[in-house]
Amino acid sequence: MNIKKIKILFSIIGLCFLIGSVFSSIITFDFIKSAVVGSGEVIGLTESRSDNSSSYAPVVHFSDSNDIGYEFTSSVSSNPPSYQVGEFVEVMYLESNPNEAKINGFFSLWGLPLILAFLGVVFSSIGFGMLVFDILKNRKGNYLVDNGLKVEAKFSSVEINYSLQVNGRNPYRIVAEWSDPESNNIYIYKSKNLWFDPTDHIKNEYISVYVDKAKPKNHYLDVSFLPTVVE
Repeated sequence: MNIKKIKILFSIIGLCFLIGSVFSSIITFDFIKSAVVGSGEVIGLTESRSDNSSSYAPVVHFSDSNDIGYEFTSSVSSNPPSYQVGEFVEVMYLESNPNEAKINGFFSLWGLPLILAFLGVVFSSIGFGMLVFDILKNRKGNYLVDNGLKVEAKFSSVEINYSLQVNGRNPYRIVAEWSDPESNNIYIYKSKNLWFDPTDHIKNEYISVYVDKAKPKNHYLDVSFLPTVVE
């Protein structure tokens, strides 16, 4: 999967989590508005195991307004257990369906919307963040092409950008040098990240670079001579 698809996928996953968080919050609001508050007792702890660790969800017994008994297992588990056997807890349930019951606690009620919101923020921040970064970078490149100083920088090398890795792959960057005749400074310019090795496609000794006249460090190395990779 290429980097563009990954950005879009992360953005879509993030949006789905956020939408799920909104719907889950609406359901929770409706439940709280319609629910009856009663008293229940923790009569057991259900153990669940994953990756050599255990967590415990309380099993609660309560009676509705008609003195009919019900039991339910909380959807929230923890280690150490949040509740002990024999402990009394507030229970919220629907009179029309007492089996639809929850412990009256913040995480018991709002845990799922919070988890979905957190995952949504994480995924969408990564996906949209990368997309916005690309847009701004392309805008900067277009601005320098239109308004910058075009110089011919000498091709130096192709390097691997080890600071970035996607699906076990590191991108490549073209490196070129330009000597400013006025300041006698040598500037090292690098291209954007390339997801293929461009070495065999670099035929010329010099590569066009568009430079900010006021700040020569700001640049755009033109890679339009490279072929387009279709995956």
